[in-house]
Amino acid sequence: MLGLEYFSVADLWSPLFLVFMLLITVGYLLVVGPLSEKFEGAKPVSWMKKSMFIMGIFMLYLAQGGPVSLLGHMMFSFHMLTMALSYLVAPPLIMMGLPEWLWRALVKVNPLRSLKFLAKPVVAALLFNGLFSLYHIPAIHDYVMLHFNVHRLYYIVLLITAMLMWWTLLNPLPESTKGSSVGKMGYIFLNMVLLTPACGLIIFASQPLYATYSDPNIWAEAMGYCISGDPAAILDKFGGPTFFNLMSPQVDQQVGGILMKFIQEIIFASILAYVFFNWYKKENREDDDMNPSELKDSTLNHM
Repeated sequence: MLGLEYFSVADLWSPLFLVFMLLITVGYLLVVGPLSEKFEGAKPVSWMKKSMFIMGIFMLYLAQGGPVSLLGHMMFSFHMLTMALSYLVAPPLIMMGLPEWLWRALVKVNPLRSLKFLAKPVVAALLFNGLFSLYHIPAIHDYVMLHFNVHRLYYIVLLITAMLMWWTLLNPLPESTKGSSVGKMGYIFLNMVLLTPACGLIIFASQPLYATYSDPNIWAEAMGYCISGDPAAILDKFGGPTFFNLMSPQVDQQVGGILMKFIQEIIFASILAYVFFNWYKKENREDDDMNPSELKDSTLNHM
């Protein structure tokens, strides 16, 4: 299916990365379970929270170490799916899976406290969306894909900035939650707007932008970092990325841009609806709690 049958189990499932993610999951279950008594204010963690964390870890593994990751080296549309899973789906699930008392312990770590300015809403939004857009400038994207260490470092930085971006919306700590519902709605719109230029460039480009998905030689070199075997042998066997793709490179590129923007719109629109609904309920509840004279004064003050 999609050419995956030509690759080994190790190529498809990245055993070392799988072990690493399993260790993180086991560590989490130990911290929120038997070791929780070592944390101040620790309370039992529901299975819902545990399930969200495990699902987030699974999504991150699937995107960065599973078959979706391999397909992302062969088709740009799957590359954008890995981006969406890695930075729009996995981070909020992982963050919502961490209990309040564990977050409180984490934010007290000195290095994190000194960098707290990075979590300011506008800074975090500009950081993540800026780095994401920068990465998809064709020359930068192809360079990153062809240099393994740079590739890994860039993806780690993107993950950290994605979590900083999500912090404004998912912050569970009452003492550090300052944004109003209206402010959060504005912040959601800001993130939706900031990602639009990069997706627009990809969708409306008149030709393939990325040599990694259109030039057979460069594609083979990039593939050499994610699968076993000689890149020259890979090129001789498959001839290039078009072997695995039913679409032309340009159409594949357009599908990828649309897919990324669609997933972002669905996720942020859902959060926007949730924030708006809670804000609307709160406003109506406050109005209901007012006596008639207070309601009259409030109405006059807004006129």
